[in-house]
Amino acid sequence: MATINKEVEINASPETVWEALSDVGALHTRLAAGFVADTRMEGTARIVTFANGTVAREEIIAVDDAVRRVAWAIVGQQFHHFNGAAQLFDHGDGTRFVWTTDLLPDELAPHVDEMMTAGIAAIKRTLEAA
Repeated sequence: MATINKEVEINASPETVWEALSDVGALHTRLAAGFVADTRMEGTARIVTFANGTVAREEIIAVDDAVRRVAWAIVGQQFHHFNGAAQLFDHGDGTRFVWTTDLLPDELAPHVDEMMTAGIAAIKRTLEAA
């Protein structure tokens, strides 16, 4: 199973970053503008349309205020297994944003890694511009 980790320091308070991350239906406006083109909720699932046209149905597993962590899974589609989680940590005057994904098949890891690299850059830009 492939595991991909991305981390970035964000010049915004953990409270501000958590407000955006925990608003799971607003990725395209509050968290990753430009990388995510649209987000809509269907029950506990969010349908994410990325700027490149890719669409993913992500089941929200947990939004944990106590540890500032959101977890989601993609069931089916091209994955045999996909679990993503993002968590925030206090870091100096800002926030350390940690994003981890576990997935199968391993052959999809390079594409997911590329998407996560672009996504975490968009998250930093969006939150520091807010």
